[in-house]
Order: sequence, then C-alpha cells, then structure tokens
Amino acid sequence: MSPEVSDLLKRALSLPAEERAAPANTLLDSIEEAWDKEVARRMKDLEAGRAVTVPWEELRRSFSTR
Repeated sequence: MSPEVSDLLKRALSLPAEERAAPANTLLDSIEEAWDKEVARRMKDLEAGRAVTVPWEELRRSFSTR
C-alpha cells in the first residue's frame, strides 16, 4: 500500500462511523461497476468461444496437489 493510500485510510478510519459510510459506499460502488463490466466481458468471451472453462472438480484437484 502506498504511503498516500495508507495516510488516506488512517484519516478515513478516524472519522465517525456515519461519516465513513459515504466514502466506503462510493468506493464499493466503483468496484461493483468495474466488476459488472468485467463479468460482461467474460460472458461475451464465453459466448464467443474465446474462454476456456475448467470443471470445478478438476480445478479443485489442481489446488489440492500444490
């Protein structure tokens, strides 16, 4: 975490809870918008056959062998 972000976080956490809610919600909304765009992009890739899918069991096995 950069010093600027660390300082901003420290300052934000020093605010009363009701004042922390507004910037927190704004940050969450911005992440949600970005995630919605990413999901839409991935769905297009999947529908166009550009995405490779892996069955859950195979993926889980690959993690257990690490």
